[in-house]
Amino acid sequence: MGLDRAYELSRERVVRVAGGGGGRGGWWRRGEGARAEASAARDAAQQAFYELDSAQRDARLALETIRSAEDAAASARAEADFRELSARIDQVTVAYLSALDAEDLEAPELEPGAASRAKRQLEQSRNELEAKRTELDAFVRRVQPMVERAEAQLVRVVPAVEKAKQALLGATTALEGVRAAGLKADDLAARLAELAPELSRLNEGVARHGVAATLRRAEDVQQRAEALRGQAEQLPERAREIDRRVGSLRTRIQALETRAGTVEPALSELRRRFSVSCWQDLQRVPAQTAEAVATAGAKLAEAARARDGQRWADATGAIGTVRAVLETAEGAVAAVNDRLRQLNEVSHDPHKEIERARFALRDAQRLAMAGRQTPDPRHAAPLDAAVARLDRAVAQLEEAGRHPDYWHFLTELAAVRESAAGVVAMIRGTH
Repeated sequence: MGLDRAYELSRERVVRVAGGGGGRGGWWRRGEGARAEASAARDAAQQAFYELDSAQRDARLALETIRSAEDAAASARAEADFRELSARIDQVTVAYLSALDAEDLEAPELEPGAASRAKRQLEQSRNELEAKRTELDAFVRRVQPMVERAEAQLVRVVPAVEKAKQALLGATTALEGVRAAGLKADDLAARLAELAPELSRLNEGVARHGVAATLRRAEDVQQRAEALRGQAEQLPERAREIDRRVGSLRTRIQALETRAGTVEPALSELRRRFSVSCWQDLQRVPAQTAEAVATAGAKLAEAARARDGQRWADATGAIGTVRAVLETAEGAVAAVNDRLRQLNEVSHDPHKEIERARFALRDAQRLAMAGRQTPDPRHAAPLDAAVARLDRAVAQLEEAGRHPDYWHFLTELAAVRESAAGVVAMIRGTH
């Protein structure tokens, strides 16, 4: 028999006793002392029963707390111990109710002997009830650490669930803003919809899913919702950035088309004034530039379509391709015009380039001799080779006649300067 039912039965008996019975005169005439002692024993047993019932209710609440937060094994052990204790409590409860029903202490014909027997039975029941109350108190003390751990976890549940709900609200608001800006964001909407069942489970609470599972779910929902919100908030700016890049690249394509018009005149002058070796590597630049303009235009249109379809990765990839094509083509166009400029300058005054190379060599030589009577062979050898290379280049230019290979001359002098710079870097690196 459960204590709840026993409590009801005990309460009914007390009410019945309080309202029934014969006149007080008969009660006092037949062993009023024994009757009074039996009644006092009954009241004490009743109080012990109420206290046990209250303690058992508290223990059930403690178990519910443990069940919602503690691990399954620990919770199962606590519940098994409580079931065994409850079974013993039921036994003493049945005995108590039997003692309560054994004699009608309010009956006028109650004999002193019957009253004494009732007193002994009720006192025994009280002792048994109090003993079980002591066991129940010990059980509660034993599981108290588990209760405290569970309560500490329960305290975290409400704020965790609230944070998850706020994160979902933020993600929903951000997604609405994206749609208001004319963007679909179907993938984000689908991911947000996947969180709806998780929200339902959070609303069902720890009583159904437990504290640990609820906390994990709340954290997961919060993280996923915050990620969705961040991505949604970035979409309008991402679209604007792609629009800016598309517009900028469209301008660059137009500028390349304009600059491409300078290539043929520059090549024509190179062919007319300089030897074949000075310009033959640039022959395909006009065709390559035209191909680059066409490729860049097609890829840019592809990027624009991907942006309209909100295929951001495709749009970014196409933009990267356009940029690479333009950089290569712009470099080729610049190379033609730079070649003409350099050749014009060296043909007008080759001594300027010679002096640049000799200055670089002298600077490296001075540094190599600083603090030394003789240079380090590691420094002297490349410098000597560079001097010889410069002399050969100058001699070849002077011997070439009307059509010298100025480009070879410039290339050789650039290599001389590079050798001198390498020696300088070597020396400074060892100091």
